[in-house]
Amino acid sequence: MFTGIIEEVGRVESLTLNGGFGLIEINANKVLEGTKIGDSIASNGVCLTVLEMTSSSFKANIMGETLDKSTLGILKIGDKINLERAMKLEDRFGGHIVSGHIDGIGKIVSIDKREDGTWFTISSSKEVLKYIIYKGSISIDGISLTVAYVDDNTFKVSVIPHTLENTILCDKKLESLVNLECDVVGKYIEKLIPKKDEAENVKSKSNITLEFLRENGF
Repeated sequence: MFTGIIEEVGRVESLTLNGGFGLIEINANKVLEGTKIGDSIASNGVCLTVLEMTSSSFKANIMGETLDKSTLGILKIGDKINLERAMKLEDRFGGHIVSGHIDGIGKIVSIDKREDGTWFTISSSKEVLKYIIYKGSISIDGISLTVAYVDDNTFKVSVIPHTLENTILCDKKLESLVNLECDVVGKYIEKLIPKKDEAENVKSKSNITLEFLRENGF
């Protein structure tokens, strides 16, 4: 579990892809403090398990599903990467609930720099956009941000100077790809609410009628 508050920006030391499977090594400092083998580190929003580590880097496997759903597979040696350790129960919850499980990839279609912040407009698939709501939370490359606008094809976020300067968003350009994770709450609600045809099917199988309810005092 993560919060979307980036702790440091690391760099890719090596990336090996072999048959839909990957091994990445990331140079880092702060996120290695107190970290041990088996711990989780969100890397551009992707939850990775520490496989090996030294005093200045850690290695992690990348599963095929992760390569398909995220941008990790297109990283190059030297690329910057947002890093966050899994949260502790006693920590302040500064962002929102971030699982590190990417829903899909977005593309930056507009960057508008203003005095009070920088506006990013990002396009994505309908499968991702259906979970994005106005004033809701979104994780972009692991960064917890608030949705300021959304339509059928794009959404917008406004990034304050501090976040821009301390994450890899400052290096993004038009058509840059980013990892997206939607707020998990919407996914659970969708799962728990039956679809229309399922609801009608349940209703048709029910033996409860108005007459039954009257007879039993309702």
